Parts: sequence; structure tokens; C-alpha cells
Amino acid sequence: MQTTGNDRLLKIAAFGCAALIIPILAAATVFEKIYGSDFAREHIYTALPMLLLWGFAAFSSLLYLLKRKMWRRPVTFCLHLAFLLILVGALLTHLSGRQGKLHLRTDEPPVPGFLLSDDRTMQLPFTVSLADFHPEYYTGTSAPSDFVSTVTVEDSYGKTEGVVSMNNIFNYRHYRFYQSGYDADGKGSVFTVSHDPCGITVTYIGYLWLLLSMIGFFFERNSAFRRLLRHPSLRRSAMIAAIAVLSAPHVAAAPRTLSRETAEKFCDLHIYYNDRVCPLQTLARDFTLKICGKSTYEGLTAEQVLTGWFFYYDDWKNEPCIKIKGAQTARLLGIDGKFARLTDFTDVNGYKLDDALRSDDANRRNAAAANEKFSIISTLCTGSLLKIYPYAVPRSETLQWYSLADRPSEDMPYEQWAFIRGSMDMVAERIAVKDDAGAIVLLEKIKQYQVKEGGESMPSNVRFRAEKIYNRANFDKPLAMMCLTIGILCFMIFCFSSAMRKPLSGRFVRLLNVMLGILFLYLTAQIAMRWNVSRHIPLSNGFETMHFMAWCSVLLTLVLQRRLRMLLPFGFLMCGFTLLVAMMGESSPRITNLMPVLQSPLLSFHVMFVMAAYTLLAFTMLNGLMAVVLRLARRNCSEDIEYLRTVSRIVMYPAVFCLTVGIFIGAVWANVSWGRYWGWDPKEVWALITLMIYSFALHSDSLSWFRRPMFFHLFCIGAFLNVLITYFGVNFILGGMHGYA
Repeated sequence: MQTTGNDRLLKIAAFGCAALIIPILAAATVFEKIYGSDFAREHIYTALPMLLLWGFAAFSSLLYLLKRKMWRRPVTFCLHLAFLLILVGALLTHLSGRQGKLHLRTDEPPVPGFLLSDDRTMQLPFTVSLADFHPEYYTGTSAPSDFVSTVTVEDSYGKTEGVVSMNNIFNYRHYRFYQSGYDADGKGSVFTVSHDPCGITVTYIGYLWLLLSMIGFFFERNSAFRRLLRHPSLRRSAMIAAIAVLSAPHVAAAPRTLSRETAEKFCDLHIYYNDRVCPLQTLARDFTLKICGKSTYEGLTAEQVLTGWFFYYDDWKNEPCIKIKGAQTARLLGIDGKFARLTDFTDVNGYKLDDALRSDDANRRNAAAANEKFSIISTLCTGSLLKIYPYAVPRSETLQWYSLADRPSEDMPYEQWAFIRGSMDMVAERIAVKDDAGAIVLLEKIKQYQVKEGGESMPSNVRFRAEKIYNRANFDKPLAMMCLTIGILCFMIFCFSSAMRKPLSGRFVRLLNVMLGILFLYLTAQIAMRWNVSRHIPLSNGFETMHFMAWCSVLLTLVLQRRLRMLLPFGFLMCGFTLLVAMMGESSPRITNLMPVLQSPLLSFHVMFVMAAYTLLAFTMLNGLMAVVLRLARRNCSEDIEYLRTVSRIVMYPAVFCLTVGIFIGAVWANVSWGRYWGWDPKEVWALITLMIYSFALHSDSLSWFRRPMFFHLFCIGAFLNVLITYFGVNFILGGMHGYA
């Protein structure tokens, strides 16, 4: 549909305002980093000129929709109206919503109001007091799983009690109470109080309206998405082939350690580590990754590395196995390569990194990383890292875990403390005389003690074995390199075959599908095991979300490749890249109990939709790269480039819709957890920027530029930069509340 006359001005106003908002939001995140959140919120995000700009953009968009008679396509019309309704809700929240803090203690009288952000007090139509507060813990640990407060409100209607905990709101007369903190003595709670009956209601109606409209869009007979599925260029297909590259590891000599069998038996013990009970093998893997940079060392397993340091300290302190980052840190330690000995950290003048740790220069970060490794080795060798002895505290439901360096509690029986202090010494004696069989018998007795003392607080045998299998079955690095190799070769072969118009044998395509199927089963099993071990959906950190993105890449390729055959190389490339990022982003991925606020299922759905969107948008970027290669390879390629544009447009609709759903599910989660559905956090802002940028490409009927195939492909390549900034740039540069993501 073409625009003429006055509606051209409305189009310029609507899309022009949206285009102007994008760089302003981007600049605001930079100013927030420099001057702080309050400055950015007051002078940019909620400043009057910005509100007027949003309002003018919404008003001109509505007039443009009416001018073009979009009501004739009811689903598309309702979809746009939903966004306008969400903006109205946001305006109502800004104008009439109030949020503040309330501090209550069990030993203080009822309170009639709460403190706003500007230090003014807002009176409540009732009084509120704290009846009780107590933390709840993960079974068998001292890690909190929730914070629970019982409050009493009193007004002319009488007294009412309510329970407030993480992700559990107490709502009374449109005042919502959120658990946000507590006093160290356990007798006080800090609540976020929110009063916004109008804005939230309108916004939530907008969310629901938007969701229903997006679902309806895919079923609307004449929607742009359905028309693309009937595009003539999709009737043809292309064929590709692949090869895999294998390499053999180099094995060299290493210092003394236990035999593999004895080391595995030692690491079959339970340990209290990272606020949870797990196999000691998990600590061994994390320790080796942290110290050496990979999960093995010179042909030795992680279990052998850890037990080598513990039982043969004199050998290992002279072993150059501690990976050091930064040339300046290496010079301070007096080493030539990337690996240092423990003895390199000290000399006659003391600890070599003291001055670097106190400095403010760029080397401080690398020095701190090296110092952390030195400290971890020290805590292992002194025994304080190995909390392997549980003690059921009398008249308490929690376990207290002891290491060899801890002192006993006053109520612990002497015989039990003697066992804790002496059992590992006996193991060391057996190892010193090379009696591995005797050492294994003693280790088995220690494990029997753990199971007996820990009782039901210990993980089940199935869960314990699953974690050990998960630790051993981590082949991310070879898998990433294999996927990248296959993907790059497939990409080159596909471009060559398209340029030369020479179809390839279907046997290669079937082989690739078999490989994708095996890859999908492996990733599914890995995610399932991590889910079983951690007891929560594995989407709580960058390592886990990258694995989920790899899984999404393979799944989408398997589902869509029959119709869009050229997705095959992209599936391998995306899987390889995401696994590689997972390794680089977190060289020591630890499975931890979730913070209470992260236990909401809404968080898992939020991450799943967003990561699915990023995966699809990555496909459009790679598709654009292929179009560029085809254009450079031969001139007569208009049909192929148009075909690639059609594929990208098809993929972009579910991508943008998934991103939209993910953003608004995240808003609901934030509202449930913190009492506000939008806080102008840098991650939120850049997700909104990414959504707005890609939404331009969905309006090719109005924006003729996007009807030009090469412009569209170049846009997809450039727009993906915003995805990279949103996921990586915000985390590493801008910071914010989403640092864990």
C-alpha cells in the first residue's frame, strides 16, 4: 500500500519520532553510566521534552493508522493499538503512581505511612505492623531460599494479616507490599510499597491485548506473514554439504598425584560448596578450570589435579600450571609465558602482587584474578575449602558443614569431632605409604558418615550421579569448534553452489540432518541434567542462556530447514558461536542455588522468549551476509537475493514478536518482584531499542527502503549490532540490575 498526499507527512512524523527516540535512549544509558541513574531518569527518561516526544509519536501513529484505514485489517490494527494502550498505562503510572520504602520491626508500634524517593512521607489509609519475619533455607544448607514476613494492617474495617515473601505480593486497598530487605537481627523487614491502581491496570490490559493480537496476526489470512509464506521464491531450494575436523590432544608429564580410581573415590564425597551440597567432583572441576584454564591438565583429570594439590603440595607448588592474564602481571611474577608456579607469587620481599592490588591502573583487574587463584589454592591446601563434614545441630533443621580448619561447636560430641579432625589424616597416611585400597576404605567410611549425619538433607543418589555425569559429559569446546568448522564450510559451499547454480547431492543434506539430530539430543540431555541438578530451569546466567540459545538454534534449524534449506549452515554456525561464547564468558560455570528473587517461573519464560528472538535475528544477520557474498560473487543474482530477503522477512516476524513477549513478561516479573514494571535499567532500554529498530523492517509497506533487497540485508547485518550491545555490551560496559544475565 503506497502513501500519497497528507498521509506522507503523518508517516514522516510517526516514524521520524520513533527514529529520534532511539538515539536519545541510547545516549541516556551512557549518561546513566557517567552521572548515575537519578540523573538519567530526571533529565532524560521522564523529562517533559521526552514525554512530549513519546506523546507526539503515539498521536501521529494513531492518525497515520486511521488515515490508511487500517481498521480494515482488524488484527494488525489491534496490534498497533495495544502498543498505544501500553504507552497510556505508562503515562498514568508516571503521573499518579507512587512508590517508596517501609521499614517495620516486630518490637515497634504500627506505622501509618511510608517514605517516598524524595524523602516525603505518604500517609496510608490504614496502619501496618510486622507480626513476624523469618528466612527459609534450601534443604541442608545455610543459603536462603525465601524471606517471609507476616504483616498486620488495621483500619476501620478491622485487622487483616498478610504474608509477604519474594515473588509473593500482599495487596490491600490497592497498596502492594513487596519484600525487599531485612534487618541483620531478624526482627525487622524492609518493604517496597507501590500504589498505582490505574497505570498497572491499563498496562496489563495492553499486555494481554498485545499478546492476543500477535497470536491472531499469524492466523490472519491476509497478514504480511501469511503472504510471505505464499511467496513464489520459496518454491525452490538449495543443497549443501559438510565435513568435520578432528584433532588429537597432546599429553605431557605432570607432578605426582593420586591414581585416577583413588582420586575419583575422593571426589565422590559430598561437599558444601557454593551454598549447596554437591559432589566434591564439582569443586574439582571448578578448581581446575579456575587455576589451569581448562578442566584437565597434562592428561590428568580435574579430580587428580585437586587431590594432587591437596596431598602432594610440595610437588605442585613448583608446577607452572596457574594461568595468568596480562603481560604486566606476568612481569610482576617474573614469568615469561602464561603459566606461573605458586612459588612465583612470593620472594624475599614478600607477596609480589601487593602493590598492583592497591593500585588503580588497568593492571589491577588481572592482578586481582591472579591473587584469587593464589587464595583458592591456599584455602584448598590448608583444608578450609573442603567443607565435607556435616553436623546436625541439635534442635535445628539445618546442617552445619565443617572443614579440616574449622573449630568445633560447643555442643558437638568429642568422638564426632575426633572423627572430623582425624579421618582425613588417616587417609593421608594410607596415601603416603601407597596403600590406595586402604585409602579407599577410609574414604568410603567418611561418605557413610556424611549420609548418616546429613539424612534427608543430602541430595538423592540419582541427583548426585546426574551431576557427576554432567561434569564429565561437557564437550563444549570440541563441539563448538566442530560446529563452526561445519558451518563455515557449509556456508562457503552453499554460496559456491548458488553462484555456479550447481545443486549438491541430497546425501550430504541427510548427513547434516543426522548430525543436527545428534547435536540436538546432546544439548537437550545436557540442559535436562543441569535442570535436574540445580532444581531450577537453567536460564539464570550467561552460561546457561548461551546453551539455551544453542539449543534453540538447532531446534529451529531442524524444524525449518525442509522449507528453508539454506538455514542448515546457519544452524551449525549459531550453535558453534553460542557455545564458544558460553566458554569465553564463563570459564568456570558453577551450578548454584538461585537468589530468592530469581525463582519466579516468569523469569524463565522471559529468558526463553528473548533468547529465541536473538537466535532468529542472528539467522537474519547471517542471511544478510550470504546475500552480500552472492552479490560480490556474481552480478546476476537478483532472484537469489530476493529469495534470501523473503526468508529473512518470514523469520523476522516471529523474532520481533518473541522479543516483544519476552520484554513484557520481564516487565510483569519485575512488577511482581520489585513493584515496578519498568525501571529504565540499561538492559531494559537496549532491549526496547532493539525492538524499535527491528520493527522498522516490518513496515515495508510504508518504508520503501525495506523493499530493496540489498538495503534490507545490510540493515539486518547492522541491526544485529544492537543485539550484541543488548546482551554483551550492557553486561560488560553499562552494568545495571541485569548483570547476572
